[in-house]
Amino acid sequence: MMRAVWNGAVIAEAPRTVVVEGNHYFPPESLRREYFTESRTRSVCFWKGIARYYSLQVAGLTNPDAAWYYPRPSPLARRIKDHVAFWQGVRVEGTPESAQDGSRCGST
Repeated sequence: MMRAVWNGAVIAEAPRTVVVEGNHYFPPESLRREYFTESRTRSVCFWKGIARYYSLQVAGLTNPDAAWYYPRPSPLARRIKDHVAFWQGVRVEGTPESAQDGSRCGST
C-alpha cells in the first residue's frame, strides 16, 4: 500500500500510484478529503497541461499548495487525470501492491 503522510496524518492511501517524472500520483478516491482545500494557484507543464493545487490542513497547520493535479491533462498525460501528487514536505512511503494484470509499466 502506498501512502502520503504530512504532519503525522495519512492524507492519501492507495494500492498503486502512477509515477510520472519521479512523482507518485494518487488516484482521486484515495485522498482523505478532510485535509484538502482547493487553492487558487495554477501552473503550466508544457506536456501535461495546467495544474491546479490543493493546500493541506492537518492538526491546525497549513501546508499551502502542497498537492497538485491535472483536471484536463493533455492526451499524453491522460493517465494522471485528477490524480494527485505531493511535495513541500509530504512524505510518500510504502510498497505498491502487484498489478492485477501483471503490467506495471508507468505505475507503482
